[in-house]
Amino acid sequence: MFAVPLTVIGECQPAGIDVRQQLTQSMMQLDVDPLSIWRDRRFTDNLASAQTGIIFYGGSWLEEEIFIAALQTAERGYDVRLLSDLTAARVDRDRSLVLNRLALHGILPTTVRQMLLEWAVCLDDALLKQKVQQLLL
Repeated sequence: MFAVPLTVIGECQPAGIDVRQQLTQSMMQLDVDPLSIWRDRRFTDNLASAQTGIIFYGGSWLEEEIFIAALQTAERGYDVRLLSDLTAARVDRDRSLVLNRLALHGILPTTVRQMLLEWAVCLDDALLKQKVQQLLL
């Protein structure tokens, strides 16, 4: 809908056939250690070629792979957002501690719902806003 490239590190198993078909068209999947993504040339070259400014993270595990990747990304000057509704913590009681630590580095949680609506409003495209609103029902 927004033509945003998607890079998947590790395994990805989208639910539903329609979702899977849509994702695989715009998805680059890398089999790389999540703690070392910034050493992978495919990852860094893809970001450079796309003139990326904001990176969204979601997945497992919040207090491990996501935490380290997000900090490394912020350190490199990117805006980082955490898709909290797509992010699982291995230890639930650590979730708020990690979110607080990330916030100290300017990394804020959001949801897919909030992100989609924000993008649609920013683009000021009436048809796109309508599609997103229907999707969010």
